[in-house]
Amino acid sequence: MTEQQELEVADRAPELVPLNAVFATDFVAILVPVTTANTIDEVAAAVAHHSEGRRVRALPYPKVVIHNGRKLPGHITVAEAGIQPLDHVTVDYEIPGGTS
Repeated sequence: MTEQQELEVADRAPELVPLNAVFATDFVAILVPVTTANTIDEVAAAVAHHSEGRRVRALPYPKVVIHNGRKLPGHITVAEAGIQPLDHVTVDYEIPGGTS
């Protein structure tokens, strides 16, 4: 085992985690590079950057990341969420009283 593998997730240097992602109602799946140190809120912004206001109308609501069927809290990191390279995430709007 290398020293990097022996360290706890929080103690490691940030590692690249490319994600397959879809934003809201966009029909285009994209590959978005993030790191293990990025927060889920940062992931949402990175995914939205490629679609929001281009192919998907921008809405004044916060964004939520969905991974393996669960909404992830925005303050945790990619590493803490257990997201692995090439995992699929969906980013959608958190509309009050809506379905997201």
